[in-house]
Amino acid sequence: MAEEATVPKPEAAEQLNIKVKDADGNEVFFKVKRTTKLSKLKRAYAERMGKPENSVRFIFDGQRIGDDDTADSLDMNDQDEIDAMIEQLGGW
Repeated sequence: MAEEATVPKPEAAEQLNIKVKDADGNEVFFKVKRTTKLSKLKRAYAERMGKPENSVRFIFDGQRIGDDDTADSLDMNDQDEIDAMIEQLGGW
């Protein structure tokens, strides 16, 4: 009888619970993997809120989140909050 080799399972990517809050106080919660690009989160948020994706801007710790950023690259933790802003053009 042959011995079975034990192959370690790759660790599942840790999931974070992230809160996205807009200026009106609306909160939407998402569960994301640490390695998922946050552009996917922004797309889901815009769709859920009924806003065009290109008009939504995400801010985390005072810095704008880029499309290629991930929770890992921004050193995000579970229960962190992202501020959602709607881009406005024009004015004085």
